[in-house]
Amino acid sequence: MLAGLAALGFETVACTPHQKAGQFLPELGEIRRAHARTVEMAATEAISVHLSLAAENMWDDVFYGRAEALEIPSYDDGPAFLVEFPLGPQLPVGVFERLFHLRMKGLLPVIAHPERYEPLWKSRELIDKLGRECALVVDLGAVAGYHGRRQAKAARAMLKQGQAHAVASDAHSPTDVQVAAEGMAWIRKKLGQTTLDRLLGDNPRQILRGEIPE
Repeated sequence: MLAGLAALGFETVACTPHQKAGQFLPELGEIRRAHARTVEMAATEAISVHLSLAAENMWDDVFYGRAEALEIPSYDDGPAFLVEFPLGPQLPVGVFERLFHLRMKGLLPVIAHPERYEPLWKSRELIDKLGRECALVVDLGAVAGYHGRRQAKAARAMLKQGQAHAVASDAHSPTDVQVAAEGMAWIRKKLGQTTLDRLLGDNPRQILRGEIPE
């Protein structure tokens, strides 16, 4: 995957192992050891990609506890952290209040694959409201049409309307690299190379600093 992403022009890749109560909760030491091994292997293979470390935090009881203790796994221990919502017809209860308190603590929530959340399919205003508190990162696979018709329509609309702050590969396997490439090609064709560079370069750097791109 790293070799394929490097070939597409990626210079930094963030590892975001899932953190989800009752399903995915690998211990931090185990994650750091796996990360270090992968960095070493990439260097041995002369893959020139910086491997950042973070986590994809599910919005659940484990996340609530970590948020209260200010111990949310974040991008390289910085202010920005990746979070996903449970799928369903509604956003989590009290989500905007929690997001506001996290922002007041100097943290920046980064919402993974907003195109998957059904409430956002129906309301541009809700997307705008969420985007004022968080960075919205659309999956390139959804842009390419691999995650469902409604998801593709939502992802492409967010990009065309300037509501998506960044895009990501969300690569889980080597075949996902080609999927990401197809999403990049769609953006390049429909919105231009400058927009693609901003969504994959300038804006992600700004997000990692804890800032929501304009």
